Amino acid sequence: MAFIKLYRDKLRHNYNFLDKLFKDNGIKWGITTKLLCGHEEYLKEVADLGIGDMLDSRISNLKKIKEIDPDTLTTYIKPPPKDIIESVVKYADISLNTELPTLHALSEEAQRQDKVHKVIIMIELGDLREGVIRENLIDFYEKVFKLSNIEVIGIGANLNCMHGVMPDEDKLIQLSLYKQIIELRFDKEIPLVSGGTTVTIPLLLRNQLPSGINHFRVGEALFFGKNLFTDGTIEGMHNDVLELYPQIIEIAEKPKVPSGELGMNPQGEVVDIDEDEYGETSYRAILDIGYLDINPDHLINEEEGIKIADASSDMLILDVGDNKAGYEVGDFIRFRMKYMGALGIMNSDYIDKVVE
Repeated sequence: MAFIKLYRDKLRHNYNFLDKLFKDNGIKWGITTKLLCGHEEYLKEVADLGIGDMLDSRISNLKKIKEIDPDTLTTYIKPPPKDIIESVVKYADISLNTELPTLHALSEEAQRQDKVHKVIIMIELGDLREGVIRENLIDFYEKVFKLSNIEVIGIGANLNCMHGVMPDEDKLIQLSLYKQIIELRFDKEIPLVSGGTTVTIPLLLRNQLPSGINHFRVGEALFFGKNLFTDGTIEGMHNDVLELYPQIIEIAEKPKVPSGELGMNPQGEVVDIDEDEYGETSYRAILDIGYLDINPDHLINEEEGIKIADASSDMLILDVGDNKAGYEVGDFIRFRMKYMGALGIMNSDYIDKVVE
């Protein structure tokens, strides 16, 4: 049966790399755990790193984090749906917000639970995901400051997550300046400028990060060492903390070209035939994963002599040529994954999760 493996030593290595980087630059940070989809064993591995600050986009995952370590600071990292406000206040110490009606509901619920709920107000910097429009920011903060049981601890922004808009010095300086304007306008201290995510790390490494940015929310870099500017790996980090191992369930020498009248397959495609391959054969290995688990485009193959040929809902087909490696039924094939591929795998109940 296919499984995904988390390498504990590589996870620790990447954590130490990031922790030193941020501490050397006076930056607070937390680990975004949404990739793990609430898997308890993997969440424990992250908690054991000693971060003490974990962020997620699902309230059920934050509940598990609090069960694992009640002292961990938890953050709900998208504007909360109104029907889970009670749980957000109960399990999230902080939430990211953009809507006044939601903040009113958080205020009322925090009063009922006799808590002070901390919030970071997100601002729109061009990527067109969540964020208050800049022209409305002063009026927005003025109203939020009047809410009881709500403590505004920061201003933040998301870049690259929707349309691929990259962070740069100008955008991040703008974010820092808005923090200063709000502090002066309302005589309030806003401790955090949360402008950092995985995509911002290369700016920090190149000493191009404005000094006002003092908080990062990081997930992809921890698990993949990803440099989103180059689409490569950050020097000194591991890109294989997580690997996928599907199992061969059939292997046989077969024609390269299908026979019979071709129609549309379940993916809505009509397969193009390379006429030069008529009469040729190769060994085809069938693996026990498919589109239900992961889009093949999100798999990264590093094994020689292997080519992903196709996939169906629950099978992946490899062309292994003349099978010089001697693959057999029962063998496992190792793949790295892109972030979105790993997310699908982690959300699948059909894939075992192991730690080494």
